[in-house]
Amino acid sequence: VQLVESGRGLVPPGGSLRLSCSASGSSSYFMGFFRQAPGKEREFVAAISWNGGSKYYTDSVKGRFTISRENARTPVYLQMNTLKPEDTAVYYCAAGRNTRPYRYSDATEYDYWGQGTLVTVSS
Repeated sequence: VQLVESGRGLVPPGGSLRLSCSASGSSSYFMGFFRQAPGKEREFVAAISWNGGSKYYTDSVKGRFTISRENARTPVYLQMNTLKPEDTAVYYCAAGRNTRPYRYSDATEYDYWGQGTLVTVSS
């Protein structure tokens, strides 16, 4: 399975950006986005179940970010609104074959990872 991300960019504080993640040759994967800021550990951002029925967010992005997918075969999107400088990071898409929903924020629950895409929030 290959995950391809797109949507990197430089946006001002308060701006918006949408990331997408396409998975080749796959279906029915639990999908997530993680991010890693300079000098910090990778952290969970958002996740979505294989059919889009359940969504999960870290507290710092609730109300600002939205993860979505139409079905198991379509790309996963992360719409990021009201961006803050502290959202600056490399964002990674991840896919899990048997991710346990109650462990959605655990990176070890994911089997495949994208190459990462840089999001910079700065004026």
